[in-house]
Amino acid sequence: MSDFIPSIGLEVHVQLKTRTKMFCDCPAHEEGEPNTSVCPVCLGLPGAMPVINREAIRRTVKTGLMIGSTISLRSTFDRKNYFYPDMSKNYQITQQAAPLCMGGAVSIEVAGRTRTIRVNHIHQEEDVAKSTHMENSTEIDFGRAGTPLMELVTEPDMASPDEAMAFLLALKEMLIYAGISDCNLELGHVRCDVNSSLRPVGTDKLGVKCEIKNMNTFKGIHRALTYELERQAAVLRSGGTLIQETRRWDDEAGVTLPMRSKEYAHDYRYFPEPDLPPVVLDEATVEAWRAELPELPVARRARFVAAYGLPEYDAGVLVADRAIADYYEAVATTSGRFKAASNWVMGELLRALGERGLGIAEARVTPEALAELIALVEAKTIHMTAAKEVFQVLFDEGGSPSAVVERLGLAQVSDGAAMEEFAAQAIAANAGVADDFRNGKEAALKFLVGQVMKLSRGKANPQRAAEALRRRLAT
Repeated sequence: MSDFIPSIGLEVHVQLKTRTKMFCDCPAHEEGEPNTSVCPVCLGLPGAMPVINREAIRRTVKTGLMIGSTISLRSTFDRKNYFYPDMSKNYQITQQAAPLCMGGAVSIEVAGRTRTIRVNHIHQEEDVAKSTHMENSTEIDFGRAGTPLMELVTEPDMASPDEAMAFLLALKEMLIYAGISDCNLELGHVRCDVNSSLRPVGTDKLGVKCEIKNMNTFKGIHRALTYELERQAAVLRSGGTLIQETRRWDDEAGVTLPMRSKEYAHDYRYFPEPDLPPVVLDEATVEAWRAELPELPVARRARFVAAYGLPEYDAGVLVADRAIADYYEAVATTSGRFKAASNWVMGELLRALGERGLGIAEARVTPEALAELIALVEAKTIHMTAAKEVFQVLFDEGGSPSAVVERLGLAQVSDGAAMEEFAAQAIAANAGVADDFRNGKEAALKFLVGQVMKLSRGKANPQRAAEALRRRLAT
């Protein structure tokens, strides 16, 4: 698309990880029967009075702090009035005039290039009911209505579907790290409205904006943007005119389709929410919440590379999951073997977790046990094949690596007399190979070491075996 410059902005809606809903005591994220986790407040019945969920405010402010927003010490709620089946009271409580967080930015990296995506603001609101569209009807579950929702609105700084995807992944990673949201896309924890436009190369004025509503998969957002930008370019190249409109994504057909024209802004008749007081914070509270923030993924990846000497790939894999990163650090600092710890966590541990469909918290092998296992390998008490066998026992049963080694009889044989006997037997049984080595074929020694390992049932120390073989072959 060399003749046009894309401009992409996102409106990201995130369900917050709270116990109760935004303005009532109904359980949030309840996965029970439809329309059971409801009350007069979230159903909007006459006379019901909302009460602000402090935990939702805390989590939204912490998100703003993570991305460098200015936190509003006084913010207010408004009513956004509209009629739609998923909002039973015909208005949504949101923040329009005075949001909680203003400004901020998220850094992304695409194709080796770092870019900064500005955030306009973050505001607090309540989610609507869940609509399931059938062939001839629509089912509404008000159990989701009132769930605390954070909306993050970016500036139109992204210039490609890849950049939009990178932004969403970076944001998701931060939110999960800080415990703001589980960000489970399958459960609708993250949804997105996507705004895009094109302008001719050499111009600064943004083109006509088209909005794609209610996207709930990152892959779908990438596909929808790819299609939509090509559609807009085709219209402009043919001399046509784009109109400001809202479109929807048909994932099966792979196209965006018009929903409604937005030549003029909707009149939502915003006005201050009369049943809620302003949210008033103080600097001490904000700073206390800032102190709760974890080390962010970008900083942690850089530290893993600098402090532990890990390749960037290793750091990226380990830091992608906070619990895995915490586990790795415990193993690394206990063992002092930073790369070996990375190899074991990325290799055996993640493999075993994946095969069993388990999370790191369910693994019975503790960081201390894995550190001890690494030490046994480094000390050549056991070889790597035996170590993997010990790891599997630890993963299934837990316990001490040393105890498992002793119970299974896996300790390497390094005793001089025993090694000399194994070497003598291997040479006697393979005289031809022994002569090959004496005649200069170095590879023959590897075969003989393998025979020693077989005679010792895998317990011989390979290095000691090679030394014993060389001594005997030299005589």
